[in-house]
Amino acid sequence: MTPPAIHRIGTRSVLVDLPDLDTVMAWHATLAATPLPGQVDLIAAARTLLVVTDSTRDARRAAETLRSFTPGAVTGGTARDITIDVVYDGEDLGEVADTLGLAPDTLIDWHTGTTWVGAFGGFAPGFTYCVPDDRSPSRDVPRRESPRTAVPAGAVGLAGGFSAVYPRESPGGWQLIGTTATPMWDADADSPALITPGDRVRYRASREQVEVTRKPSSSRRTTPSRPVLRVDDAGLLTLIEDLGRAGHGDWGVTGSGAADRAAARAVNAAVGNAPDAPVLENIGGLRLTALVDTVVAVTGADAPVTRDGRPVPLAAPTLLTGGSHLTVGTPTTGMRSYVGVRGGFVVDEVLGSASSDVLSGLGPSPVPAGAVLDSSFRPRGTVVTSVANPLRVTSPDGATTHGVLRCVPGPRDDWFDDGWRRLAETTWTVSDRSNRVGLRLEGAALSRSRHGELPSEGMVAGSIQIPPNGTPVIFLRDHAVTGGYPVVATVVAEDLDVAAQLPPGATVTFLPVDPDTLTPLFTPADAADAADAADAADKEEQ
Repeated sequence: MTPPAIHRIGTRSVLVDLPDLDTVMAWHATLAATPLPGQVDLIAAARTLLVVTDSTRDARRAAETLRSFTPGAVTGGTARDITIDVVYDGEDLGEVADTLGLAPDTLIDWHTGTTWVGAFGGFAPGFTYCVPDDRSPSRDVPRRESPRTAVPAGAVGLAGGFSAVYPRESPGGWQLIGTTATPMWDADADSPALITPGDRVRYRASREQVEVTRKPSSSRRTTPSRPVLRVDDAGLLTLIEDLGRAGHGDWGVTGSGAADRAAARAVNAAVGNAPDAPVLENIGGLRLTALVDTVVAVTGADAPVTRDGRPVPLAAPTLLTGGSHLTVGTPTTGMRSYVGVRGGFVVDEVLGSASSDVLSGLGPSPVPAGAVLDSSFRPRGTVVTSVANPLRVTSPDGATTHGVLRCVPGPRDDWFDDGWRRLAETTWTVSDRSNRVGLRLEGAALSRSRHGELPSEGMVAGSIQIPPNGTPVIFLRDHAVTGGYPVVATVVAEDLDVAAQLPPGATVTFLPVDPDTLTPLFTPADAADAADAADAADKEEQ
């Protein structure tokens, strides 16, 4: 048997190319039951399996282990039977039936008469790709040529050989054949996603939609707290973030968390909190009023910080007496500022995290002006006055922020002319269409050497996707769990904090490196030096 192709994804993940979905599901079942050392997440897709670990050493060991890995027998002991009532009123129903050479009623009979099996999680919490249990390819449905900008929650769709339900309104390119009122996601349930890998699903035709009552979410606050700060001005965007909710990829849930984790850890250290305590992540400035005496600190972007008009150093614990004001100004270098309060901010949690995920809508809503913020009564650590602000972007010309991002080539660099070298030779500019989901770049487009559609596969924060227009998108903390555009390289986990601090108009260059040693593989400067040396050698020979 030919060994599978193993790709290092950044410094902490491994992607395995497998021949078919059944093999993927067998590998997934075995590795889910018996995780590899350091394994923190496992993302199945149509023909690949992504293993996410928590260190470079664990990723290297995982790659070695998986080269000779043999999955165990797949058992259905934990599979559930799920019935979903559907009104077959989708606007693409007739077109899909014509494409397959069927009458609409025959298509409905096939969809309801098939037992579907949950295969893997998708791009949103509760979106699960389901396949016919007989794996019949006779009903493969092409995606729409132009995706819709908004598919309503509850839409039932077909694409490729899959069926799925959109759990919330989102963009999408699937063919819509019906709607359901069955909730696909309940954050308070033991298994929040209605369908998980291995579950058996039957769709049942219904003449009218029955509204399903969603019970209100129960409070997840378990920490005694008190009001400490009022938000007078929230700037462009202020979110509550901690270090995220890793390990839920099967449910379509990404890790999320603070975009610049080093800054979040540093601000918590300064005020004596645990590293994962919730903090404020701010873009565009912030003004707070203390309701009681408390200690705060600010890290991240190089921005002016004042207490009642007097300057305050970054990363320094600062006493705010009741009624005093803390103001964070517009950054001169960088983009995101982090505010920590002694005791940490206390909000409701989802899947054990207080983080706001702007793509899926999980976690707290953006913090508005007028909001009153709570902190814990019981801080445990001591403030630290020697914390350094960990900002790693610069402003070489005094105006434009610049960052260098180390990246590991692949897994799909062979889809592009010159592979990853064009990526490294170009100075890119950050687009104003960037957000916590992805950093969109502008510059000379990469051209493909291969065409066609890549089956969706697992993604990590740092994946550099190349959409059809040829310009890179770097996935950030709120990225989708899976994606269908080829990834030319992956930013190393250690440099995601740099990416988080690049505002619109900033410039960025990529430095391809070895995943284990971080030794540069190539830089334009290296190429120029080599060319100069070759010219000198030629002259000496002459």
